[in-house]
Amino acid sequence: MEGPVEGSAGARWFGEVRAFAVRHPRWVDGALAVAVGVVNAHQALDGSGAAGVGCYAMVHLILVWRRAAPVAVFWSVFGLSLLTLLIVGIRVEGLYPEAVIAVAVYTVARHGPLRQLVPIIAVVEALGLTASLVAGPQWTAIGFVTFGLAASVLLGLVVRTRRAYLAGLEDRARRLERDRDQRAEIAVAAERARIARDMHDIVAHHLSVMVTLADAATLTAGTAPDDAVAAMRHVSGTGRQALGEMRRVLGLLHADPDPRPGPQPQPGLADLDALVAGVRAAGLRVEVTVEGVPGELGAGAELAVYRIVQEALTNVLKHAGVASRAGVRLRYAGGRVELEVVDDGSGAPGPAGVPGDGRGMTGMAARAAAYGGRFVAGPRADSPGWSVRATLHGGGEDGGGEAGP
Repeated sequence: MEGPVEGSAGARWFGEVRAFAVRHPRWVDGALAVAVGVVNAHQALDGSGAAGVGCYAMVHLILVWRRAAPVAVFWSVFGLSLLTLLIVGIRVEGLYPEAVIAVAVYTVARHGPLRQLVPIIAVVEALGLTASLVAGPQWTAIGFVTFGLAASVLLGLVVRTRRAYLAGLEDRARRLERDRDQRAEIAVAAERARIARDMHDIVAHHLSVMVTLADAATLTAGTAPDDAVAAMRHVSGTGRQALGEMRRVLGLLHADPDPRPGPQPQPGLADLDALVAGVRAAGLRVEVTVEGVPGELGAGAELAVYRIVQEALTNVLKHAGVASRAGVRLRYAGGRVELEVVDDGSGAPGPAGVPGDGRGMTGMAARAAAYGGRFVAGPRADSPGWSVRATLHGGGEDGGGEAGP
């Protein structure tokens, strides 16, 4: 048990140190300058005098700004190193000034513009080669300078490439996260729009039928009480049906992983007869014509057909009245369905007729478009009535657009 705890504590400590280094890079560079200066101080400063100590301290102090101005820091370190060696005349030992120059070269390769590396490498290599040849052919020294310079450059380039790669991965992860959030928002908006269309269709249709039946019951209560009772029974049945459909639609908003009553299917082509029967019970005369045989439209496309017919008949009740005649034609062919709902406009809107807000037309057009179809609605050219035409293409079990819950 102690191993994981110690490892976790070490990981947390390393993370805190790294976070501090990211927040305060100048402090890290200062600590590096002090460490490099301390390594060779006892050899490089032995008998150097005040001028030597000043140059030695200045060369290392400049490293504090190495990330902010890597090229300028290199040339400053390089120039002061030459000043220390040639003018001040210090007899240096150890790795001074090679260690400071190596840090400056690494910084240019890591943080600076890469085009500046070529002249820097050429100058350092030329100086090392010249110094070794002047003092006599010292091939070991030449190799040490060459390999040290190459190591500094390669290390800087490797770290630079790795950081760029990690930064690219982090940027890609952020973009993927944003895309995921946007897709989730779009999906939520589409689902809300679909539920809103379903709620509009359910409420508008059933309430129109219920109001029409209630008005009929009111008018016949005194003269034909049996008819009034039958009409009110239809009102009750229509209300229960509306409540059931609303529960199914609103049930999509609840994330119950194990609902007791299994999810009930949304209405489809098999429910069109019951829909027409309910409208006829409200007093509207409806004729249905079916051509062809329904193919595999899918549950989503069947729901869209049902809702379009439902909304069209509701509009007939609201705007043409129960005294008019309506016709529903369904034609199945080639994996698609063509539907048409028309009325003759012979009636007049009853109390159920209320000004529309356009949501019904928009919802029907959206349902048709979701299945690669088209939607046209407008006054009939051959009579005072209104016509609604739509074409929907099937797409298998789930269709090509919105699916039922």
